[in-house]
Amino acid sequence: MLEKRFLDIKELAEYLGIAINTLRSWVWKREIPCHKFGRLVRFDLREIESWVKDRKVE
Repeated sequence: MLEKRFLDIKELAEYLGIAINTLRSWVWKREIPCHKFGRLVRFDLREIESWVKDRKVE
């Protein structure tokens, strides 16, 4: 069974436990890795997991 690799903004906000507007702000400020396909924004789950790991506070 294939794992879903790309998430939309609603799915990623839910995955990260943040508000959709916060995520939209991060996209607009280019603070989070994303891919734009015309007007669509998608997030590669592998890139997001790496991005989260890099920002982990120890």
